[in-house]
Amino acid sequence: MKALTILFPLLFLAHFSFSQEPETDQVNKKAISSLGFIVGDWEGEGWMMGRDGQKHSFTQRETINFKLDSTVILVEGVGMANQKVYHNAMAIISHNKTDENFRFHSYLANGRSGEYKAELIDGKLYWYPADQMRYIIYLNENGQWYETGEMKRGEDWFQFFEMTLDRL
Repeated sequence: MKALTILFPLLFLAHFSFSQEPETDQVNKKAISSLGFIVGDWEGEGWMMGRDGQKHSFTQRETINFKLDSTVILVEGVGMANQKVYHNAMAIISHNKTDENFRFHSYLANGRSGEYKAELIDGKLYWYPADQMRYIIYLNENGQWYETGEMKRGEDWFQFFEMTLDRL
C-alpha cells in the first residue's frame, strides 16, 4: 500500500511532465521565431536622458539567444559608462497565447524585476515597462539594432533613450 501511495503521484507527475502539446509548441515556436531578427551578439552605443535633462552616453553589449527548443528568447545586456557598469539586465521573452502577444520578463542586477506586455507591430518589437512608457526595437536600413525609449506626455511621446548596435 505504501508503494502505491508513492507510485501514483509519481506516475501522475510524470504524465504531465513529459506530455507535450505539439500544437502549442508549434504556435509558440512560430510566434517566437518572428522575433528572430534580434537574435545574435550586438555591440554599440547610445544615450539616455538623465534627471539633469542632459543626454548621457554609454556603450552597450547584448547577447540574445533562442532557448528551450526555440520557445523563448533570452536577452542579456550590459551597458558601460565612464568605464563602469551602469546597466546589467536579463530578460526572457515568451509568447502569450492568451492575447497573441508576448511577455517580456525583465530582471535587473539590483534585484528589481517585472513582467511586461510586448507586441510585434510592423516588424518592430514594442515593450511597455509602464503605462506611459514604451521601448521600440527594430533593425534599421543598415541592419543595425535600433532602439528608442519614449514616455507619453499628454498626447505626445517624448524620447528619452536611443541605442544603435551592430551585429558581431
